[in-house]
Amino acid sequence: MSAKTNSWGSILIQLIIAGLAVIITGYLLPGVHVEDFWVAVIIAAVLSLLNFTVKPILIFLTIPITVVTLGLFLLVINALIIMLAAAIIPGFVVDGFWWALLFSLILSIINALFGVSLFERD
Repeated sequence: MSAKTNSWGSILIQLIIAGLAVIITGYLLPGVHVEDFWVAVIIAAVLSLLNFTVKPILIFLTIPITVVTLGLFLLVINALIIMLAAAIIPGFVVDGFWWALLFSLILSIINALFGVSLFERD
């Protein structure tokens, strides 16, 4: 029972840290609007879920263009995932594709600095 509690506790802590990364990224970019911290935590959870479910499907469907662009098309997929999350979550607004792309890049850097890895396997 203790191992399960630690696992859920770890996921919760990582979600809160990822939410902090989202709120920081939203603060840095004028084209991205995050209502408050709890919306940021929801954004982090939804992005994790979308990255876990939708992103692999998009990557599979776009293998030819990803190969031709030497993997740069994955940045486009990341931006599309951000825009999908913005369409789903009230309180999260992204002003366009380029803001979504920049949000994705900066969020990745901040998450790397914080050491956030949701759905990490032991």
